Amino acid sequence: MNRRDFNRRVIAAMAVMATPRAVPASQPLRVNGQRVNGWLDTLSTFGRNSLGGVSRPAYGDADLEARDFVLRLLRDAGMETSIDAAGNLVGRMPGSEAGLLPIGTGSHIDSVPEGGRYDGTVGTMGAIEVAMTLRDAGRTLRHPLELIVFQNEENGKVGSKALRGEDPASYMDFVTNSGLTVRDGITRIGGDPARIEEVVRAEASMAAFVELHIEQGAVLESAGIDVGVVEGIVGIRRWNVEVQGFANHAGTTPMDRRQDALLAAARLVDAVNRTVRERPGRHVGTVGSLRAEPGVANVIAGRAQLTIELRDLAMGVIQPLIEEIEEQARNIALETGTSFEFRPVYRTEPATCSEMIRGLIDAQAKELGFTTLSLPSGAGHDAQEMALLGPIGMIFVPSRGGISHSADEYTEPAHIEAGANVLLHTLLALDARLDA
Repeated sequence: MNRRDFNRRVIAAMAVMATPRAVPASQPLRVNGQRVNGWLDTLSTFGRNSLGGVSRPAYGDADLEARDFVLRLLRDAGMETSIDAAGNLVGRMPGSEAGLLPIGTGSHIDSVPEGGRYDGTVGTMGAIEVAMTLRDAGRTLRHPLELIVFQNEENGKVGSKALRGEDPASYMDFVTNSGLTVRDGITRIGGDPARIEEVVRAEASMAAFVELHIEQGAVLESAGIDVGVVEGIVGIRRWNVEVQGFANHAGTTPMDRRQDALLAAARLVDAVNRTVRERPGRHVGTVGSLRAEPGVANVIAGRAQLTIELRDLAMGVIQPLIEEIEEQARNIALETGTSFEFRPVYRTEPATCSEMIRGLIDAQAKELGFTTLSLPSGAGHDAQEMALLGPIGMIFVPSRGGISHSADEYTEPAHIEAGANVLLHTLLALDARLDA
């Protein structure tokens, strides 16, 4: 996109907010739904693909253009802005009382390849709309308000992990969806990989953090509910599993003399599904990848590789599940003449949302006339990392058909406006309650 086209889009988006709406002191604050949805429309043009969705991986050209747009909005909302050494965009509104910890909000704007328009962006634009609404009304919170646009959420929550102190060596050389390493990507978006440890924040350094997000599931829509009050964000564990068999001629090896690695792997796939479904609870298990070698029609597979992922709000639930799956793998190995090796490759701890913040979200939503439902988040979010810095809360709004990470991802404009209003009043309630 050339600079003229970029400026034309920005000017069109800014026109929506050119004249602030005056709010009489006697009336409760409300966000400008037309404005926030207009911003989302503009943001979706950066990286729009032929499917009607968005391809905006972190560090790519479209990401840089989108970040420039968002940075302008933060400044127009009257926020002090900066790009930290990790590459996060940070907007800050000073509070009226000295010495209070900041209340945080925000999300991300990067997408998966061929992703949707709403994942992350609803929380980012909703948070900016809250700041703009406060500016329009001349309202200053007691606490500083900090709005963070986390970089590279889709490739491992890099921006939020940097804030909570993840060892940079664990991710700096990871090659992202844009083809750049995290190290090179951070440099490209204005950060400084050599100084990334300077962004690490201490435990209990935030008064609270609240993230607005689309549900990415179908629970709210199916139940006809306006607002989800998130109980917590699931922990995730992943394993790479290697199955060793013996490659042999498919035509000359009798069925009872085979050591078929793919057959053994397929039986394990079924075992994972049965084990997870038979144990009561809200945990989920997935085998998302399966490969066989040599991978040709006339050779029995001598080796197979698969992934296993388990998620639950409690890590204590995941451990007995994997132990049972490993026991079934041992039985399959004996029956098929194969062997299994489980290698843990990923672990993210669950994060429980603050009971106090959940109560405020629920109360503010109902006060605004919305129906609510408590539910867990089955996907990871930046708020999960922020839970180490202070109490967190999450607000969900419905996703049509439960579709996400797809061009078909969609949330009604009215639901986006509702979510932003709940975020606004939750932050106001937190500001009044904390340190009072």
